[in-house]
Amino acid sequence: MRLTLWPQSLFGRLLAASVAAVLLAQAAALLLIAQEREHFVLQGSVREWTRRITEMTQMLAPMSAAARADAIGELSAPRGHMHSHPPGGGRGEAPRGFVRLPLLSDFEQALKDQLRAALGPSYSVDIGPTPQTPPPAIPVPAPFYEAHELAAHHASARRYDVTVHFADGDAVTYRVARMPGGAFLPRNLLANLILLVLLLVIVLYATARSITRPLSDLARAADSVGRDSRPAQLEERGARELRDAARAFNTMQDRLRRYLDSRSRVLAAMSHDLKTPLTRLRLQVEALDNPAMQVRIGHELDEMESMVREALALFRGLDDGEPAAPLDVDALLMKIRSEFRDMGAEVMVSGHALQPYVGKPQALKRCLTNLVANAIKFGTRADIMVEDGTELTIRVRDHGPGIPPAELERVFEPFYRLESSRNRDSGGTGLGLSIARDIAQAHGGSLTLANLSAGGLEATLRLPRRR
Repeated sequence: MRLTLWPQSLFGRLLAASVAAVLLAQAAALLLIAQEREHFVLQGSVREWTRRITEMTQMLAPMSAAARADAIGELSAPRGHMHSHPPGGGRGEAPRGFVRLPLLSDFEQALKDQLRAALGPSYSVDIGPTPQTPPPAIPVPAPFYEAHELAAHHASARRYDVTVHFADGDAVTYRVARMPGGAFLPRNLLANLILLVLLLVIVLYATARSITRPLSDLARAADSVGRDSRPAQLEERGARELRDAARAFNTMQDRLRRYLDSRSRVLAAMSHDLKTPLTRLRLQVEALDNPAMQVRIGHELDEMESMVREALALFRGLDDGEPAAPLDVDALLMKIRSEFRDMGAEVMVSGHALQPYVGKPQALKRCLTNLVANAIKFGTRADIMVEDGTELTIRVRDHGPGIPPAELERVFEPFYRLESSRNRDSGGTGLGLSIARDIAQAHGGSLTLANLSAGGLEATLRLPRRR
């Protein structure tokens, strides 16, 4: 399934990917900082509690049972904040100016391992959360770096009972309190990270725009090739690779322009050189005394002039010099229908364009006229259907026999005809569809042919709307 929220433009994707990478990197850095802080605090607290519990245990171990009970009772007497509030964990809110990142740490196991190592195998150690109804226990003060935090948020502290069993079977319970899991990080650290992300996003935005804007200009310039006879030079800017691409594109445009200019001069000379002998031949034919020969040769000269005229129009291609202008497509189709109806042909038009199309009026008229003429010649009538939206689509259908699938593309080749006869009434010159496709491509569009399931051929002209 296509991601609808993922940007479709190169600029959007580059910016989104860069920002996502920065955010992930900052989040990973924050978690690593919190993890290291949690590890430092945990290890420090465990070492301090281990030292104090070991010292008190070793002090109590040599005593008699009665003396030990008296000492434990005296040490267990409530004092300070640790027993002034009911035990149990609170919500664990972070102190003002700090934020907590919840990280899991095996506090109980770490404390148990260190106590066993410090006390030796003669003692057994059990650690667990303090029950709701807490038994008497010796409170063990928190390390100095946690004491202030616990004093300010004692209701949120989590309490644990550490039970040490002596070799004689007696036991003593210690109670420790610590803030619930996770490390406290200063809020200004998060603010600094957010500020850093914003600065990076601004820099990434400017960098992505500097990369994608020349590419957008290059795309527009490439799209204008074939539409504008004299497109403007592309500004060479941006990174070295982008400047090289713009320079190569400008060089290509210069070569293409020189080629078109040279071809225009050659075509002008060809037009003059071809028309002059044809005119002389026509004058010589008119001087003949044989009327039948005059008609036959005159018909051949007409066909030759038509082929020369269409060939020159095909070779003229993009350099026809006609400027683009807003064109009323509906009015153009009505005019074409009227012209063919005056010749006795049947043409139907359905649908309409939503707005004028910016293109070359005479070229588009010739393109549509060629399509309609083919439909009438090979299919007795032409049905024109107009669809408009993001692109203007004009379909021309006939009711003829269609074209073999293998020939659907070959008929666009210049001078290629399905019929081998050179008779114009049957085979034509083979240039009509070539000229029509060249005109469509010169407008940035396309022209395709397809056989209809019910019979007949459909020519589809697609012309994109300029944005």
